[in-house]
Amino acid sequence: MISTSARLLRLVSLLSARPSWTCGELADKMAVTERTVRRDVARLRELGYGVESDPGPWGGYRLRPGARVPPLVLDDEEALAVAVGLREAALSGVLGGDQAALSALLKLRQVLPRRIADRLGEMDAALVHTTRSDEPQITPGMLLELASACRRGERSRLSYRDREGQATVRDVDPYRLVHTGRRWYFVARDVTRDEWRTFRADRVGRIRPTGRPVELGDPPDPALLVSRSIATGAYPLYVTIRLPLPLEKALRLIPPTVGTHRPEGPDATIVEIGGPTADGLATYLLSLATPLRVLSPDPVREALLRRTRELFEDNDRSGSTNGPAPDTPGSPSAWNTGAPGTRLDQISHAEQRETR
Repeated sequence: MISTSARLLRLVSLLSARPSWTCGELADKMAVTERTVRRDVARLRELGYGVESDPGPWGGYRLRPGARVPPLVLDDEEALAVAVGLREAALSGVLGGDQAALSALLKLRQVLPRRIADRLGEMDAALVHTTRSDEPQITPGMLLELASACRRGERSRLSYRDREGQATVRDVDPYRLVHTGRRWYFVARDVTRDEWRTFRADRVGRIRPTGRPVELGDPPDPALLVSRSIATGAYPLYVTIRLPLPLEKALRLIPPTVGTHRPEGPDATIVEIGGPTADGLATYLLSLATPLRVLSPDPVREALLRRTRELFEDNDRSGSTNGPAPDTPGSPSAWNTGAPGTRLDQISHAEQRETR
């Protein structure tokens, strides 16, 4: 015989393992009578577990969301997975603020068995995270509100602050949330403009449902829409380059969040990239460490040639006496600097930086 509390935990674990159980199946699994199963189900309901039942010989029990968060029963691997997930959420800021994730992680670690806590400690010692950005973050509460708006499928009123800090209120038809690794974006159809838009989630002040259901006909690919929106943002300068790579490989080299791509035949791709300055764009192009041709504009082409000449001269002065002659293929003066672009071959890899 096992205690009532242990039996209840066993029952919760079984109900969580699959969508539905008959009373007889549960009784067999727990080695008790069906009457005991019915009594235990009643106790779980009192504790806040939403246990539904269907009458009849083929009916069964299943879990549904309860009125409050009840105790959970996790096996070792599930507990470790939850702990790791909370740890990453707290460190990465994927939920905006980290306080909720940290609080949940501390509560979980207090009740973890020693064998699981030791494994988590080993992971803590091995993992290293880079410094988090100080960019604005969305709060977990707002993130849940936006997710709920997407799930409801009804028109909403959005209070939003644009990049200039101007507050606007607009009616939108919510669709999806997209996380780029740096920020959350809210994808919705702007009713007044009758076009699909992306909104930085951390700039949303409030979202309220209007009660009007909507049918979204032919919605866009949300991830692609966000990528294009980021890549074509308001930059003071754009560079157009030609990569001797098919579109698939060009997208791996330059993400769609950095540039807009179009194929030029099967073996080449034209990419447009925005940035703050010609020098910044030249630095990014150097970091690609791949042959490319700058098609426009001239300031970026000139900045790129200036940077490569400086690199060549710095390394030539460092003590090498066997460098290429001024007009040999390896020297900057031999690189093609004429229109429509500049070809760069065998450039040393520099640290990649976003130019935005």
